[in-house]
Amino acid sequence: MQPGRYLRNALAISPDEQDRLAQCRALVVGCGGLGGFVLEYLGRLGVGYLRAVDPDTFSEGNLNRQLLSSSMNLGRPKALAAQQRMQAVNPLARVEGVQEFLTAENAAQLLEGCQVALDCLDSIPARRTLQKACAQAGVPMVHAALGGWLGQVCVILPGENLLDMIYPDASAEHGEEYEQGALAFTAGMVAAVQAAEAVKLLLGKPGLRGELLVLDLLDGSFERLRLAKIQ
Repeated sequence: MQPGRYLRNALAISPDEQDRLAQCRALVVGCGGLGGFVLEYLGRLGVGYLRAVDPDTFSEGNLNRQLLSSSMNLGRPKALAAQQRMQAVNPLARVEGVQEFLTAENAAQLLEGCQVALDCLDSIPARRTLQKACAQAGVPMVHAALGGWLGQVCVILPGENLLDMIYPDASAEHGEEYEQGALAFTAGMVAAVQAAEAVKLLLGKPGLRGELLVLDLLDGSFERLRLAKIQ
């Protein structure tokens, strides 16, 4: 019998799928604007193990959009806050907080045992590092980014290297967030799509393939851009 906390999932997710999610492991890299919401969505849904990676601490500039931030935890590690919040929200979902930068040296270890990785980073070189590590480990990755009213989500299967098409400038360090700012509702919406794509991968359901979904919350549009042929 399913725990009562999952009763409202039942019309959309079967008991068998709920049990499968409880056995799943996901890597979430970045616990800020996107990552905080992603962890919340996946943990509440019932994904059993979440490895949350972020070396940073909360600052006042995070309070406008980052779910895990509050006036009470300024200066505290984001990864630790993610771990403690899930203990309160859903103790059936374990969050392992890792206070480290993602690097080429530790990426394989961070991916170990995980069936999906979620890119909630704000560094393009770090995103490329994650994409390469996922390809080597055979783990699908869900990329997401935001800037102001705009957001984007893309599923990258091992070996696809779609980030090279999304960010063709090999010298670029940061994306639109640093030019257009970051709004709470954009972070929440983009994270919701990102989390949904990760769950579809975990459950073997159809999802974004070879496409970049672009969201514009100012004009209310959603556009799917073809990036690669579907095999």
